[in-house]
Amino acid sequence: MKSEKIYIFERGLIILLLFVFHFSPLSAQLNTDRITSIGRNALYFEDYVLSIQYFNQVIKLKPYLAEPYLLRAIAKIQLSDYQGALRDCNAAIERNPFQPGAYYTRGYVYRQLGEFEKAEHDFSEALIFSPENKTYMLLRADTRAQLKHYDEARADIDHLLRREPEAASLHFERGVICLEQQDTTCALAEFNSTVKYDSQNAQNWSALGVVTMMTGDEDAAFAHITQAINLGSKYAGDFINRGIIYYHKHNYRAALTDYDKAIELSPREAQCYFNRGVLRQEVGDYNRAYDDLSKALELIELSPSATSSNELLGPILYQRGMVSMQLQQWKDAISDFDSLSQLHPTFLPSYYIASRAHTALGEKQQAYACLQRAYMIEENHSAGRDTLNTSSPLNTDVQIARTETGRRDYRKLFSQRAAQNGEADSQEQKYQSASRGRVQDRYQDLINEPGITITYYAQSAAKYNYSLAAFNQLRLLPDALKATTHELPLSAEMVSHHFAQISNLSVTIDALPADLRSVPEREGMRVAMLLFSRAIEFAIVQDYASAIEDCSRALTLSSVDNATAAIMYFCQANWRYRLLEYQLANNEVVYQPNTLPSNNEAVYSAAFRLMLMDYDQVIRRLPDFAFAYYNKANILCRQKDYEAAIRHYDDAIRVDNEFAEAYFNRGLTYIYLGKQQEGLQDLSRAGELGIYQAYNIITRLQ
Repeated sequence: MKSEKIYIFERGLIILLLFVFHFSPLSAQLNTDRITSIGRNALYFEDYVLSIQYFNQVIKLKPYLAEPYLLRAIAKIQLSDYQGALRDCNAAIERNPFQPGAYYTRGYVYRQLGEFEKAEHDFSEALIFSPENKTYMLLRADTRAQLKHYDEARADIDHLLRREPEAASLHFERGVICLEQQDTTCALAEFNSTVKYDSQNAQNWSALGVVTMMTGDEDAAFAHITQAINLGSKYAGDFINRGIIYYHKHNYRAALTDYDKAIELSPREAQCYFNRGVLRQEVGDYNRAYDDLSKALELIELSPSATSSNELLGPILYQRGMVSMQLQQWKDAISDFDSLSQLHPTFLPSYYIASRAHTALGEKQQAYACLQRAYMIEENHSAGRDTLNTSSPLNTDVQIARTETGRRDYRKLFSQRAAQNGEADSQEQKYQSASRGRVQDRYQDLINEPGITITYYAQSAAKYNYSLAAFNQLRLLPDALKATTHELPLSAEMVSHHFAQISNLSVTIDALPADLRSVPEREGMRVAMLLFSRAIEFAIVQDYASAIEDCSRALTLSSVDNATAAIMYFCQANWRYRLLEYQLANNEVVYQPNTLPSNNEAVYSAAFRLMLMDYDQVIRRLPDFAFAYYNKANILCRQKDYEAAIRHYDDAIRVDNEFAEAYFNRGLTYIYLGKQQEGLQDLSRAGELGIYQAYNIITRLQ
């Protein structure tokens, strides 16, 4: 079962309600200030979903204020909802174009979306209003480096260095820019400055170690990286790089220990497995080498767009192919070298070694074809007639881990305690509440939210509907009806109570005439309520067939008013769906969409038609009953009629523009249709309204 949505948040709810519903202008001012303050606290303590709800309340009360939009954008950034954050930033700037924080926040969003030119523009706008802000200038420098505007980026850092010449962090940033310009001399000088001004920072020694490795001074690099590790570095790259130095010095035992530690620290880092695989190949541990290289390839396939993945793919294929040759797994070797040839068409060893594998299998024709291809490439290269890229040889040796700066995450600038690079399982241990922290890291299946059910019991907070509230005020039933997506499981005592209710009602109902048309008009409503009451009792104990029968009989009475009849039809449609679910689970009905119906499939199709007809009856009687549009859309989704489903979700949202489940399901439906942008917008709105599971889907889609 899916996690329960957050409709009412545990902390601060009573305070929120008290402050929202005062009426004087003075108290309204105090209320919005107080609610904003509570929202800020929730944001600080990483209750991002909760903070959004507070800012929603302020926006409802005072939609002309810029601050709540900006704060809500910050919360959405923490949840990786960048499209939603962008809309809020735009709203904040429209309301107050003179606040630097709004441009800065929007610039950060553009940066995360890869729109670096827009990000640079916004950081520059922020600096117009706050020209000496160090954070704004650092982000602009980083963005300019991403755009390869290195001179402008260094100018920003130099401007800050003139104010703080001994700031190690600024020398570090300048060193990063030097590295991106392939200027190792400059980078070496800058990272030497970082350890000079801050010798207790492990990251500074780590970066210095990387640069000294690049210059070929492995002894100095070993000392620097070891110092980083001694200072408590938890960066896997430090152990990878020291392992490489041990490997080059033929100290394989120490190298293996460092690689093992790197994998412990970063079990999803392909480079760790690649380097350990190369080491195991070197010492003749071919089976384990093959496993490591296969794991590295698997991790790369999970993140094919990463730059490091593109650089590692060729070396992994080559090394695994070589291990397969050692293990005499000829077909596996041929497969890897064929893939390598497609990736690097002019890398000659792949053709020669593949030829040897074909020969071992007795495939002389294929072996000859590989050799011919290699000779042709060599001949074209010698004659200067290359038609393929031969610009750089394939580096099949162990790979140096880049400095940790490549993983900089500026999210902490928006929240003092933002979690960075956290794994989902660690987050689950950290927070007892499912809605706290980086909820986007918790996996969520792409499954529609369930339909709205009307019953006596709700597991989560009941959804409000005016017509249902008006019906409850008439007190025609023993208890108030509640609209919910999650019913409360019944205890044994509750089940006994409802069976007793069915027995009591049956005594009166059994005395009624068989033909209800003979019931007097003045008695019609009472009889209808008796039948509807027993129908609800049957539904609660999951006897849906009896519930539908009683409801249908009640609806034959002409004295039932439109609003009451609409609620009956709505319940009847829901019970039809539940009955069909039961029949499907017990193989009483077979469903095979897009095929000619058999007898069972005809029953299935007829059941859906009856459900849709019931919802149409609800809509005809109560055009503003949003739940009917929503449930009907869910049925159409089940039938894969996505375009029609979207139209009905549209209607549900038109009637209730805060219908979170409708936004969520419409977002998923857009995604099914390949309309990702529209889907992301709806999922963002659903998350904003409290369905925090939307943020995991948003993160995966982005």
